[in-house]
Amino acid sequence: MLKSGHTDTFARDNLPPQEQWPDFRFTLPGLQYPERLNCAVELLDKWVEQGKGDRVLMHTPDGKITYADFQATVNRICNVLTRRLGLVPGGRVLLRSANNPMMVATYFAVLKAGGVVVATMPLLRAKELAYPVQKAQIALALCDVRLAEEMEKAKTMAPELQRVVYWGGGDDSLEAMMADEPDTFEACDTASDDVCLIGFTSGTTGVPKGTMHFHRDMMAICDAYAMNVLRPVEDDIFIGSPPLAFTFGLGGLVLFPMRVGASTVLLEAAPPDKLLAAIKEYKATVSFTAPTAYRAMLDMLQPGDIDSLRKCVSAGEALPKATWDAWHEATGMKLLDGIGATELLHIFIGCPEETLRPGATGKPVPGYEAKVIDDHGNDVLPGTIGRLAVRGPTGCRYLADDRQKDYVLNGWNVTGDAYMMDEDGYFWYQARSDDMIISSGYNIAGPEVEGALLTHPAVAFCGVVGSPDPDRGQIVKAYVQLKEGVSPSPELAAELQTHVKNEVAPYKYPRAVVFVDTLPRTETGKLRRVELRERAQQEAARDAANDAPQSKAG
Repeated sequence: MLKSGHTDTFARDNLPPQEQWPDFRFTLPGLQYPERLNCAVELLDKWVEQGKGDRVLMHTPDGKITYADFQATVNRICNVLTRRLGLVPGGRVLLRSANNPMMVATYFAVLKAGGVVVATMPLLRAKELAYPVQKAQIALALCDVRLAEEMEKAKTMAPELQRVVYWGGGDDSLEAMMADEPDTFEACDTASDDVCLIGFTSGTTGVPKGTMHFHRDMMAICDAYAMNVLRPVEDDIFIGSPPLAFTFGLGGLVLFPMRVGASTVLLEAAPPDKLLAAIKEYKATVSFTAPTAYRAMLDMLQPGDIDSLRKCVSAGEALPKATWDAWHEATGMKLLDGIGATELLHIFIGCPEETLRPGATGKPVPGYEAKVIDDHGNDVLPGTIGRLAVRGPTGCRYLADDRQKDYVLNGWNVTGDAYMMDEDGYFWYQARSDDMIISSGYNIAGPEVEGALLTHPAVAFCGVVGSPDPDRGQIVKAYVQLKEGVSPSPELAAELQTHVKNEVAPYKYPRAVVFVDTLPRTETGKLRRVELRERAQQEAARDAANDAPQSKAG
């Protein structure tokens, strides 16, 4: 490792042993970075130095913010952090806010000052905030005052958190501190392999894991995926729904536009109707959101709503081919599917429009390699379902976590996704490894059944999981949210079962169909299949108890 620019060495000291790291590959010329690198300089200061400070960086309801204006704000926050709040290079700072300019400004100030960002979702509760504070030994938090209640509760649970500074008004607010600070600041001389971000996973598969990323990683996702697949230009206007604490949102709404000097629209709340309206209002050209949002927007589209769009990226969960087809038919645009992971920071498999295959996630992003392996780590033949393994310029480094050995195998990141690679090198998503349903010896991918259901005109959304069954081990169970105006009935359930049999192999059809008003989702829009699995287990146990022979007294 290079000579660190950090004086607080906690992050570097808590990296996993290097023998447990994945093999990092920097095969593209654009992925060769200098030893000394501060990503805030490359993404922000460079444009001002090149005389492009008057370019618009952000479009907001209150007006436009230029690169120069934003740099001045970032520099003032840097001075507050280092001169008033005691931040030293390597110190961790927790950030808490919805998507707005101040969230991005505090983010870049921490990076520029040599600190380590720990960004958190706005809807997290105190207990969920206390965990990363304790795990990452965070002493300082910057937070939107509108989110103060849970932040203050978290402070009582985690004594490591010594100070919280709020923005949004008040005599002791961040803005009040900034008022007396200069708008210049010399960036910290960080190494390209200094940790600058600890992104905590959602915890849907257990206790959240802290994924550690370097300054060079922030640049690598821009220079691999954005430059080779997305191909943005400086006149692009980015927009989307994922929170900035979600690395999909960080890349798609902040890093990618800034890498080419483009602009972004930040929406504090971006459900499909508001996202659609904002695309039209701001004439956005590049959209980042989840498949469910694209599907929901289809029913709302009016002529002229998305005439400005030229690129639509879908990630965060599997993109059903039915959604891809419907969007393409309605808009003429090809959704750019992709898979990423917090461990690798952003998308590592995906294709540009001219080479994509509808239904396939795509091919490895230039700079990355991918393959499918069996449970023992051996490569499998094309056409075989197995575990996805990937390596490239970014990869998994967990913060002081034994699970590092589970994620990295023989130098490859093993993502927990079940995939199949075809003869042409395209990767086809099957399921999360724990979403595979084994019924009477057959392996059935829940997302494939979901994709079949979504082609039925009555289905708005659905989730498919395995339900315990004494005869088959598991059966396929579908939870279906119908389109507005469609009424559930046993006849419709039977019709959906027949429909699936006609779309995919008949043994994959859902033997149980449950109609629901809504489906459980995460804050980022992902379907929470774990909740559906738990519900299916509870329902199976209840049904078994009701069917059990009743003992008689006497």
